[in-house]
Formats: sequence, structure tokens, C-alpha cells
Amino acid sequence: MLETPKGLRLHIGIFGRRNSGKSTLMNALIGQSISIVSDQPGTTTDPVEKAFELAPIGPVLFIDTAGFDDVGALGELRVNKTRQVLERVDIALVVIGSEGISAFEQEIIATLREAKTPLVVVFNKADLVAPSPDQVMTLQRAALETVVISASQLTGIDALKESIFRLAPESCIEEPRLVGDLIGPGDLVVLVVPIDLGAPKGRLILPQVQTLRDILDSDAISLMVKERELSKALAHMIEKPKLVICDSQVVLKVTADTPPEIRMTTFSILMARFKGDMLGLAEGAGAISRLKPGDRVLIAEACSHHALADDIGRVKIPRWLRQYAGGNLEIDIKSGNDFPENLTPYSLVVQCGGCTVTRKQILVRQYRAARQGVPMTNYGMAISVSQGVMERALECFPAALEAYRRGQKRESFL
Repeated sequence: MLETPKGLRLHIGIFGRRNSGKSTLMNALIGQSISIVSDQPGTTTDPVEKAFELAPIGPVLFIDTAGFDDVGALGELRVNKTRQVLERVDIALVVIGSEGISAFEQEIIATLREAKTPLVVVFNKADLVAPSPDQVMTLQRAALETVVISASQLTGIDALKESIFRLAPESCIEEPRLVGDLIGPGDLVVLVVPIDLGAPKGRLILPQVQTLRDILDSDAISLMVKERELSKALAHMIEKPKLVICDSQVVLKVTADTPPEIRMTTFSILMARFKGDMLGLAEGAGAISRLKPGDRVLIAEACSHHALADDIGRVKIPRWLRQYAGGNLEIDIKSGNDFPENLTPYSLVVQCGGCTVTRKQILVRQYRAARQGVPMTNYGMAISVSQGVMERALECFPAALEAYRRGQKRESFL
């Protein structure tokens, strides 16, 4: 973190009037007393910068600024400094104090919108006074993000962080390798691809194509077979493969057919780290061991598609989870952007691999589940757990395996 140059960090500016709680908010976001906090208006003079590692975005730079309503000759100089910061931030937090929105905040918002700078309107000091419903509604009608917090009481900070994640440019969310760091030049990788009703005619699904490309980019060798041909292919090999990767729907058979000295995993487990926080998803998978009849589970599909007779998300996973839990589970299916704000009714969220969406979208969903204390995993991990082969499928990823074991022992995810 400390080695990341300032120019390569995501700049997050904090703006507002004097005594609106900007410095208290910066300290709350960072978890340290960086900015001086005082009831005396105008405490912050020059912009205060703090480099920070904001997971899951990475290196950021928070900038606390002087009040936009500063007065006098020195005050005018401070406001000019604040205007300069307005011009260079990637995301802006416009802090509203207990007095509500005035012409000063309206000017900041107008300047930011003209520059097309993403912004969050932060109603602070909710412990003292609730924001005006009319002002909140007006901002929301203008398609502006709004969050209600109390920086001094540390309430609403997680919701604000979620808004920051949602507004962060996609370029800030780095995608890790799919498989390239598990193999080397010349290594052989066997891809097991079933051809069933769910397989698109004449082509492969995106995670399979992406994995194949990553293998080629790694100067490794790939061999693709259906699940019925895996045993024969392995028997004919002089040199055993470095890795076997299979579709999650055939993980039980592939695990049985792959000798224990050969590492194996699934495409969907690879997607867990490519499109999300793998450790968090693995830990969430551990909660499956505590599912019981009557629990409510959310199945979240990132895309909308025509459901097949034996659809993986709508039919197979619910069936396998019910068998694993030993009784009926209440299953809700949500597609596309229809992801609930309130996840607390659920004992588990099972997210698809996310091949059609960005990594940031999956990370935001994970963050929302985590701050509400709801375990979340993905299709491939849920299938491997329900089939009793999760430990085998995670052997390639020791840290994820430990996270899964932690999740099995963890009573609460709050």
C-alpha cells in the first residue's frame, strides 16, 4: 500500500460546509484520528490527505477539505484550495450537516455533476437530527446517491463504503488471473466440459473460453474432454497433468476419476476469485453445513436467461441444497439487477459465477451481505459442498480451504 504512487490511487474528496462533520467522517472511514476534530468552525485549513487501503478497491487517497462557507481573506484562500481539490478527485463525498442543504452544497453538487464526477450526498449527524425527507427525495429523483450516517457514532459508515465501491471506476478493481498463477510454461491442463442441455450449441460458455485463453497466455498445454472420456485420457498420458478443471455439475464424477496426486478444481471456483473475494465466498460456503429445513436461501443470477428443464440455478442447486439440509428450504430466485437491499431474512446467498458482470458488482454484493451478517458463496462452491468434495476442489487454494473450514465453525457472520 505504502509503495503505491499517489497518482495511481483513487482520489476520494470530502466536501461541505464548516462544522458539517467532514473531518469526523474521514477519521471514521479510516479508523484513525488523522484530521483534527473540533466544534469550532474552520478547524481544517489546508486539505488533509491520507493514503489508505480500502478493500476491495485497494489503494485510495482520502482528502479532507476546508469548509466551502469559510469567510475572510484567509477563508477565501482556503475555499480556493478546496475548489482545486474538486477538480482532481475521482469520487466526491458531499457532507450535509444538521442544517440541511444550502446554496453552498448545491454549488458543490452542480460543479461535480458538470465535471461528471461521481458523488455521494452524505447526510451526517443523524444522531442529532434526521435529514429532510423532501431534500432526500429531491436528490434521489436527480439520480444522486444518498446515505444517512452519524460519523461520530460510526453508524451508516458501511453503507457509505458500499456506495463508494459502487461508484468506483471499473479500472480500480483489478481482476486476478483465472488459472495462470497455478501453472507454468509447458504444463498440461485437462478441461472437463460436459455437453448437456445447458451447453450452448456450437460453442463453449464464457468461463471455459476464458480459462482456455489464460492457459494459452501462460504458454501451457490444454486438453479438453467430456466427463466420460476423462479416465481414458488420463490412462493414455505419459506425463500426468498439472491440473484438472471441470464443470461443477460433474465435479463428483471428476473427483472420483482424478487420482489424488493430481490437483483438481472447477471453473466456478476459479470464477470465485476472478470475479469476487474468494476467501469470503469460501467462508460463506462453510455455512451450508448449518442449513436446516425451513431456512430461506437466495439464489442470485447475474444475468437473465430462459430457464431450462433442469436449470442449474433454479432446479439443480435448490435440489442439492435441500438434500444436504435434510428437508425443504425456502428458495428465492433473483435475476439480473434484482438483488435485494435487505438480505437479513436469508440464511445463505448463493451467487452465480458472474461471468457476464464485472468483478466490482460481485464484490459490492459480497460487501452488502457481509455487513448484514449473511453468509454468501457462489454456485461452484455450493455444488462442491453439497456433493461432499469441497476440500478436494479447494486443495489448489490453501487460504480458501482454511476460510471454508472457518466458515464451518463460525456461528455468526456478523
